[in-house]
Amino acid sequence: MSNELTRLANPGVDGLMPYQPGKPMEELERELGITDVVKLASNENPLGLSPLARAAIDKAAPELARYPDANGFYLKQKLSGLLGCGSDQITLGNGSNEVLEILFRTFVGAEDEVIFDAHAFIVYQLLTQSCGATAVKTPAKEWGHDLEAMLNAISKRTKLICIANPNNPTGTFLTADELEAFMARVPQRVLVVLDEAYYEYLTPEQRPPSLQWLADYPNLCVSRTFSKAYGLAGLRVGYLVASAAMTDLLNRVREPFNNNALALAAAEAVLDDHDYLARGIELNRREMARMEAYFTDRGIPYIPSVANFITIEVGQAAALYEALLKKGVIVRPIAGYGMPSHLRVSIGLEFENSRFMQALDDVMR
Repeated sequence: MSNELTRLANPGVDGLMPYQPGKPMEELERELGITDVVKLASNENPLGLSPLARAAIDKAAPELARYPDANGFYLKQKLSGLLGCGSDQITLGNGSNEVLEILFRTFVGAEDEVIFDAHAFIVYQLLTQSCGATAVKTPAKEWGHDLEAMLNAISKRTKLICIANPNNPTGTFLTADELEAFMARVPQRVLVVLDEAYYEYLTPEQRPPSLQWLADYPNLCVSRTFSKAYGLAGLRVGYLVASAAMTDLLNRVREPFNNNALALAAAEAVLDDHDYLARGIELNRREMARMEAYFTDRGIPYIPSVANFITIEVGQAAALYEALLKKGVIVRPIAGYGMPSHLRVSIGLEFENSRFMQALDDVMR
């Protein structure tokens, strides 16, 4: 029966491997019988939930028997004012993964090609394959995107180019000048999505004015998320900003009620919690510097990162990952990203990072 079902599935589904998230803390606790697990695997905000978001959740809870606002009116209004765009340019999603899926479902077909970096976010590969399209992976340049290689890869079949900036899992980023020069050379028949899930961790000087480019490049769209710096990973809220015309098409494909009521309320509230955002960014900056100093002192190669994680080269990464698990520390092996010798380590609280460094010292002796 399984072979018959495979033949019935859409082209591209056969051979598609499910996305492998970071190992849950609860699973490791059950396996090892321990209760003090440190998880540095999924690039979450270590500060926990924003107080304003928590208050908004409590306020929204009594109305959970009713459907949420299908259009996310108030969150779109808040984002519109913050970002300087029209609310008719915003598509909301159940995390930025869903808005990327909506984009693919709207525009990408089996006859199309999708270009992305060899070490880019693995969801691009999954979405391309699930659409039956052809993935065109361009070689990395110093672990980051090689924009010239991407331009050279454009063919008559190219429908979409995916660029994560900063990039996951390498933490590299492209400057505004590099990106704007790239957009000027991309044919307007080719769509470009800038995936800015880690945008808030860039310094103000590093942040490209990507939303301002939408007026000049109708083939551009920008995705962002509340899962990282805003600390709402468990509620799943993301959004995509594009031209009003593109947004209209995306919202024809978007499922109704794709954001739950608690997620909408928390996302709207956390946008006002400037202290929470600033504390998280400062913690990340300070602890990133401490991690870098540790790796330098130990002679462990790392990729300089502008996100909330750092990727290190350790040789037998799979074995080291397992050894760290036995110490109660979860990091992320990234062989699936074409980096079998590397581990990605999220930046946590000071004591969590210290636990990781001590555990790494122990297993590398």
